[in-house]
Amino acid sequence: MWDLIKAGGWAMVPIILVSIVALAICIERLWALRRSKIVPSDLLLQVWNWIRNQQLDAVHLKTIRSSSPLGEIFAAGLVNSKHGREIMKESIEEAASRVVHDMEHYMTLLGTIAVVSPLLGLLGTVFGIITTFMSITAHGNADPSMLATGISQALVTTAGGLVVAIPSLIMHRILTRHINTMTVEMEQQAIKLVDIVHGDREVESAEEAVS
Repeated sequence: MWDLIKAGGWAMVPIILVSIVALAICIERLWALRRSKIVPSDLLLQVWNWIRNQQLDAVHLKTIRSSSPLGEIFAAGLVNSKHGREIMKESIEEAASRVVHDMEHYMTLLGTIAVVSPLLGLLGTVFGIITTFMSITAHGNADPSMLATGISQALVTTAGGLVVAIPSLIMHRILTRHINTMTVEMEQQAIKLVDIVHGDREVESAEEAVS
């Protein structure tokens, strides 16, 4: 492996750096975007029990807000629920915008890496070819061993760029889909909360809360 990296020359340095960044982003996002952390399955039922038992006070609101991103959305709506359905929905939408923005943290960078990596590989390829032709120009009928450095750089950097770009692109699509799915789930849960608060829906079980 080290021999391949060495054969790629200086062009492999930025490719390796962006690969480390991409790997770190993937690990961080997979951990941060765990479904149990973003959309707790029992949160709506818990909130409904507090509302039904008239226990929803400032302490419980603080607990809801700090529990999860979905809790942050719920808390924003509950604080403004006394102002009517429309104001409550607007507050939920504003909080949801902030939450989704936080969920998309680093996603633009990951997408950029997926696009830039092949270009870095192509840049290394171009320089490798230039090195090869410069060797031919300087030595005439060059010995094949003298051309090995340029050819190796041309091939290895292209491969290196693709090795970084393909997984980065796949993970970007997977994470984007995951974020979109959880966004829809949070929207559905928030709609149920609005109906519950304004008397249009009751929740009797955890299964009903998430259905």
